[in-house]
Amino acid sequence: QVQLEESGGGWVQAGGSLRRSCAASGRTLSWGAMGWFRQAPGKDREFGAAISWDAGIIRYTDSVKGRYTISRDNAKKTVYLQMDSLKPEDTAVYYCARVNLATMGAFGSWGQGTQVTVSS
Repeated sequence: QVQLEESGGGWVQAGGSLRRSCAASGRTLSWGAMGWFRQAPGKDREFGAAISWDAGIIRYTDSVKGRYTISRDNAKKTVYLQMDSLKPEDTAVYYCARVNLATMGAFGSWGQGTQVTVSS
């Protein structure tokens, strides 16, 4: 089983940037495609970004395109999310998870989630 540990949340003013990390441990030989999801207060958890094992496939939800960049370092077993030009509506708890690229749905265990707060 793959365990995921996230870091890099925090508070930032609108227009600022944050970089988040998701480190995998456990049975990582087949940890495959990874993604970021977020859950704003009072809303369902939603897909944000995904990246295939070899970074040949990258997908973003429309609301973050051009502002967020997902990447990975397989040697470090870590996935990153660079968030630029942050907006107050990006405020949410962010999670990483393994992703089915056919559905952009998460499967397996989630990271613990970390809060990102963007003030106006």
